[in-house]
Amino acid sequence: MANPVMNSQNFQQQMQGGGQAQPGWYQGGQQSAQSPYGQQQSPYGQAQAFGAGQAAQQYAHQQSMEDAFRAPSAGPEQTGRMTYNDVVGKTGLMLVLVVVAGAVGWFSPGLMIVGAIAGLVLGLVNSFKREPSPVLIMLYALAEGLFLGGISAVFEASYPGIVVQAVLGTLSVFAVMLALYTSGKFRPTPRMTKIVMTAMLGYLVFMLVNLVLTWTGIANLRTGGLGLIIGALAVLLAAYSLTMDFEMAAVGVKNGAPQKYSWSVAFGLTVTLVWLYIEILRILSILRSND
Repeated sequence: MANPVMNSQNFQQQMQGGGQAQPGWYQGGQQSAQSPYGQQQSPYGQAQAFGAGQAAQQYAHQQSMEDAFRAPSAGPEQTGRMTYNDVVGKTGLMLVLVVVAGAVGWFSPGLMIVGAIAGLVLGLVNSFKREPSPVLIMLYALAEGLFLGGISAVFEASYPGIVVQAVLGTLSVFAVMLALYTSGKFRPTPRMTKIVMTAMLGYLVFMLVNLVLTWTGIANLRTGGLGLIIGALAVLLAAYSLTMDFEMAAVGVKNGAPQKYSWSVAFGLTVTLVWLYIEILRILSILRSND
């Protein structure tokens, strides 16, 4: 979702004087699907485990939005300024890494467990690091790619064509939100951001509870009508988070943020897009299962 490192509490505390010397630019204020690989896989269980972890990352990323980048430009001692080209280039690199690792995961779906665990750990580490680490951020993209490739292969085996539909849906949401943001018709506000943060926390709690219910065999609340409602809510949260990412990029460029923080924006966009893809994939699977 929105620029994750810059929105975490640790990052905000550091930028406001809680850590080392601060840069001048920021001294302001359903049922198991049969796997084609010869064993039973549960795409819903895996997707829910990922969803809970991804929601935890998203919530950690969005703690303090209001004061981010609301400060004068960096002083002369700071070299290199973030540009839109930096953000676009690094985000493109992240997505390429996700796709490449996804191809590996597609043909080796057993690796999705490794990818999910590594992605969760690396996502949280990157969220709370005081300074962006390009290596760790790229490793996160590779880990998420392994997971997405594996889980996509499992869903595709059950519902042929669903992966293409989910990719197109994700790209469509991204394009619409970018168009709305660049046109000035929709921008994140402090009030709406607080509402989204509260809703995201509720979503996280729901996902954790449902994960326990699913794994214990009691029930799965992410199926049927309720599953569609929860999925639609998650897509709306992710869509709004995209505008927060765009805002972070825009304000960072305007205020002369150091170039290294373009990695943070790229990381945030990748987190949001991965979450959005999973939620759309889940919604489509529910709709397809009722055909």
